[in-house]
Amino acid sequence: MAPSTDPSIWNQQIAVPAEVISYVDDAVTKLMPEGTKVKSIVAYGSSYWARTARIDTLDADKNDVSYFMKVHLGEAGYKLVLGEFHSMNTLWSVMPEIVAKPYGYGSYEKMDDVHFFLCSFHNLTGNIPDLGDFPARIAELHGRQVSPDGKFGFPYQSFGGRLPQFFPVTDSWEETFTSGMQFVFDSEENTQGYDEDMARLEKDIIEKVIPRLIRPLETGPQKIQPRLVHGDLWDGNCSVDVNTNRPVIFDATCLWAHNEYELGPWQPERHEMSRPYIEEYTKHFPKSEPREDFDDRVLLYSMRFNLHASSLYPGNYMFRDIAREDMRKLVGKFPGGYEAWSNQQQSV
Repeated sequence: MAPSTDPSIWNQQIAVPAEVISYVDDAVTKLMPEGTKVKSIVAYGSSYWARTARIDTLDADKNDVSYFMKVHLGEAGYKLVLGEFHSMNTLWSVMPEIVAKPYGYGSYEKMDDVHFFLCSFHNLTGNIPDLGDFPARIAELHGRQVSPDGKFGFPYQSFGGRLPQFFPVTDSWEETFTSGMQFVFDSEENTQGYDEDMARLEKDIIEKVIPRLIRPLETGPQKIQPRLVHGDLWDGNCSVDVNTNRPVIFDATCLWAHNEYELGPWQPERHEMSRPYIEEYTKHFPKSEPREDFDDRVLLYSMRFNLHASSLYPGNYMFRDIAREDMRKLVGKFPGGYEAWSNQQQSV
């Protein structure tokens, strides 16, 4: 998401030393096609959490091929590369034409406790994908496949930035999403500190709002199916390939979810991909029933991303304040929770 406004927090060197991208480790080259010869490695891109690099090579037929690599340290770093590989590999298996191809992950042979993720390199424009094309492609991604075992969640832990996410594999989107929300509430409080008002709102979101907005999706005649989502599809995790002019998505934290969960990052006006992208998306993937709850569901999903952003940036309360206002709106609108809605439906 967006960085903190407090320069004392982020005007620091990345914890991963530059030495890890001063050469190409043997463990990395073993993931490249046979006959590949490395020409060079240079620092490329930016990250608060990792060292990133472009590796230029010649393949067995003397063609130029480039790779992109992220490098992390320690036990947490290994979990990061493991989660990113499985997220990207799952997306690649469903819609390879818009996904940076993952080649693998592993640990360096010449340096201890250094871990990496390797994928295809794309020369990007730096612009967000086009409104007239991208929402339709994401709708296509969501429509291509449902979860093979019919379950929601993801079997591997993924990370948003440096922090883990929790979406357990269950038979119910309400159960998976509630667990994920409780996890992010706890993470946000751990970062920003206890707040009595936030605690009260959190209780109502978990006990009233989530059942009210999510349970009808799974109890009505048009029960939702678990669709593959990127999981963090904001402006910074997609762009356009200079050579092909096609959109490319990366930095996934994917899971099998309600497809509308993907629209959460498109709700905030601070993002370039915002409400018009949501409106275009619904032309290609119909709103779930009850349709009248659509805007409130997207707001709920957006709130989850704002809380996660707050958990990443200690001392910056902007995201907490945005989430707080959204929580107040939803709690005020649905004080009776699912029970009040269900009773109303039965009396109609």
